[in-house]
Amino acid sequence: MMVDPISDMLTRIRNAARNRHPRVDMPASRLKIEIARILKEEGYVSTYKVVEETKAKKTLRVFLKYTGRRNVISDLQRVSRPGRRVYIAKTEIKAVMGGTGISIVSTPQGLMTGHAARRAGIGGELLCEVW
Repeated sequence: MMVDPISDMLTRIRNAARNRHPRVDMPASRLKIEIARILKEEGYVSTYKVVEETKAKKTLRVFLKYTGRRNVISDLQRVSRPGRRVYIAKTEIKAVMGGTGISIVSTPQGLMTGHAARRAGIGGELLCEVW
């Protein structure tokens, strides 16, 4: 039984990027697929796809992106955890690593980057930061 599937996803991506794997597989969920979509839109991964193994079991396959010899993803950090939820207002959304990274926020309008949430004028749960 997994307590925190989002943390597991981020750890799998971090470990695969550090070992220069071309892709990483993990159990799929709607939240993980949305996080992968945001990472693709922001240019941190090349692409992702959902592979259906059986009717009930789906796997999320994330293809990592590299520029020459360097990883595009330097690090990922889980902010809000099951034991300590972190909610932020629209005025508390800060730039990550001086604007070079992104934060992923769960808002009432769905998952979005911190920049998009600040522009939309809504806050929510700060899930993770990527740089």
